[in-house]
Amino acid sequence: MTRSLALITSLLLLLTGCASLLNSTTGRFAGGLSTAMLNEDDLDTVRDGAPAYLLLVDGLIEGDPGNENLLMTGARLYSAYASVFVTDAERAQRMTDKARDYGARALCLRDAAICQARSKSYDDFVAALAGLRRGEVPALYTYASAWSGWIQVHGSDWAAIADLPKVEAAMRRVVALDESYDRGGAHLYLGVLNSLRPPALGGKPEQGQAHFLRAIELSGGRNLMAKVQYAEKYARLVFDRPLHDRLLNEVVAADAVEPGLTLINTLAKQQAKKLLASAKDYF
Repeated sequence: MTRSLALITSLLLLLTGCASLLNSTTGRFAGGLSTAMLNEDDLDTVRDGAPAYLLLVDGLIEGDPGNENLLMTGARLYSAYASVFVTDAERAQRMTDKARDYGARALCLRDAAICQARSKSYDDFVAALAGLRRGEVPALYTYASAWSGWIQVHGSDWAAIADLPKVEAAMRRVVALDESYDRGGAHLYLGVLNSLRPPALGGKPEQGQAHFLRAIELSGGRNLMAKVQYAEKYARLVFDRPLHDRLLNEVVAADAVEPGLTLINTLAKQQAKKLLASAKDYF
């Protein structure tokens, strides 16, 4: 398990658009904050300002604990903040615990069978996934994303690592039901998951590459983080430096500003520069 999944978790959870999930006057206010975060190109501003928003969402959930949309918003924001900005391990664990809990509560409100299957065997979980329909995609995607972030910060716990196949199965179900959701975000997760190991150790980089390419296509090439992950996880795995450098140079040259993607793209451009600088030591 690498930090890549944590970064994808954080960025794609923000991308799914908390603003679209909330209603009422308070919800519109919170949604406006989410939109402002997504369109911000200063990471320090988001890092310093987001904790107040997290407390706001906690308060909204306390007042309406059965609100699926608020629970998904809480899951997304806590996982996002922990993955990108929190360096203290214990604090990150607490925040991803809360993220996964909020995500689980939202999913359980949506479907009792998948709720019960979360702690059962892999086969039971996959069987429950088969019963989900397109209307469950937002809750399933949010929960699976928060779950992957939780696994990342609990990486020393083998029981947590053992949950990765369930996360992959959940993302495959999202793709089967609505691959375009979150601009192809599930494909990006699957790209990383299939590129964690070389073929000699059971990895499936060719499948990972297919998912990366589809994620780029579904975002119209505007989610720059998809290209960064494609370069870092696939091109480095198969030692394809021309592909690696081409992708990253495209990211560096691209305009980060894109509605709903500016924050993600700003971080992607920073990472692309670091990967290019370290390429001579890797290849």
